[in-house]
Amino acid sequence: MDPVLLEVYKHRYAGIADEMGAVLQRTASSPNIKERRDYSCALFDARGRTVAQGDHMPVHLGSMPRSVAAALKLGPLRPGELVLLNDPFAGGTHLPDLTMVAPVFAPGPPRPEGPPDEDADREPFEAGEPLFYVASRAHHADVGGGAPGSMSVAREIYQEGLRIPPVRLRRVGQSDPDPDLMAMLLANVRTPAEREGDLRAQVAALDVGARRLGEILTERGREEPLAYADHLMDYAERMTRALISELPDGTYTFEDALDDDGMGTGPVPIRAAVTVSGDRVTADFTGSAPQVEGPLNAVEAITLSAAVYVFRCLLDPAVPPNHGSFLPLEVIAPPGTVVNARPPAAVAAGNVETSQRITDVLFGALAQAAPDRVPAASQGTMNNLSIGGTDPRTGAPFTYYETTGGGMGGRPGSAGPSAIHVHMTNTRNTPVEALEHAYPLRVERYGVRPGSGGEGAHPGGEGIVRQIRLLAPSTVSLLTERRDRSPWGLQGGGEGARGRNTRIGPNGSEETLPGKGSWRFQAGEALRLETPGGGGWGGAAGSETP
Repeated sequence: MDPVLLEVYKHRYAGIADEMGAVLQRTASSPNIKERRDYSCALFDARGRTVAQGDHMPVHLGSMPRSVAAALKLGPLRPGELVLLNDPFAGGTHLPDLTMVAPVFAPGPPRPEGPPDEDADREPFEAGEPLFYVASRAHHADVGGGAPGSMSVAREIYQEGLRIPPVRLRRVGQSDPDPDLMAMLLANVRTPAEREGDLRAQVAALDVGARRLGEILTERGREEPLAYADHLMDYAERMTRALISELPDGTYTFEDALDDDGMGTGPVPIRAAVTVSGDRVTADFTGSAPQVEGPLNAVEAITLSAAVYVFRCLLDPAVPPNHGSFLPLEVIAPPGTVVNARPPAAVAAGNVETSQRITDVLFGALAQAAPDRVPAASQGTMNNLSIGGTDPRTGAPFTYYETTGGGMGGRPGSAGPSAIHVHMTNTRNTPVEALEHAYPLRVERYGVRPGSGGEGAHPGGEGIVRQIRLLAPSTVSLLTERRDRSPWGLQGGGEGARGRNTRIGPNGSEETLPGKGSWRFQAGEALRLETPGGGGWGGAAGSETP
């Protein structure tokens, strides 16, 4: 192995994933993808192992290998084919996250010159098995279900939207997605034109990724690119094991809880025992709550994704995020619990809310093993907001979805940043101008929430205040957390402020809303979100952990 060439391949593969993301973002239709960048792209080898990821969404990337594995169960994929899925119990996460997977083959000899023949519409690939796979995942602002935005309180997955097992969206010889399948998909969503645009953007991203990998294979042959994909995984595994070896052996336990499941059950505890043994670590979630009636259930892929993310945070950022960095980590998530739900459980918030609490619990445990490397609790929620109705300007349906940032926990040597997305999410916001242009909404207030960060030698970051007035009758849905339980501090630091949701009438009257639910708002009413601050780190009280 040439270490210089290893670095070259690391950046070439990562660059392809980043370019795929750029294509997806620039060609998408919805503000949720083109403005907020709620998507992820990655490369995989022939065995479905992660080779490289874009700098995208942690909750997507750690779980995407399960989607590739599910796609491969359809049987050998052929040149030009493309698989679509969103079923959380067959490789997905929650229904709005639509994942596409496509194979990459070694380029064959150029087509002969002359008149086209019957095979001219096929790509010039050699016969054989795929050498790589490319995948994209994007959060679609509506996939059907009981409420606009497909992110409401539900009791079972059938109420959350259209459930898609792995299916071939494009077949051999087709240049476009299958028209019959697309027609079926678009007939089950509220905003079909926007969905079609976003789906085609995902297809374009995969095509660019396959083309760029084909260029490497043409330039370098097939043996070297495949060998260096393996070398990168070996390197990431060695670096991850070296990190774990620095931690003291032992078992470290921690417990935190979700506020409620939106159906009257709560709090919902999540427990973890993190065992460090040499260069391996086990995260055991035995003792966590049974799966709940509401949508807070996480599938196993989400729990694995959160665990991978936490240990990635302790690594040098130069270590490539690939399959090798997953190998020293074992996750035990008992089936039928809130961290490994079974069908037909509702799971919409498991991806966005439960993943954040799993992260908090793992950091709380690791703070006992590495107190100088772990931050206090961050806001611990994505503050999911969906609004949908009919736009009076066009007479067409609209669906708006957004997550809102908050405070990050204070950390050793530094205060927590304010008004930022944390941990399992990595999106931007929707700019006010773009939001008001696309939807019948008006943003009346948007800024930092003063005094919401926890006190400490290194204070927690402050949350956000965002107030939106509706200009048309609409359904408003919230899936939010940390409204009842505060983000905790570390090493004597104080708690961050809890979040708050407020309905504001046209006359200025105010009503506090619960963390989860759907309501019918009239034109002229407003919603104010006040997001949690992060916990503080360190203080006069000494070095007590929570």
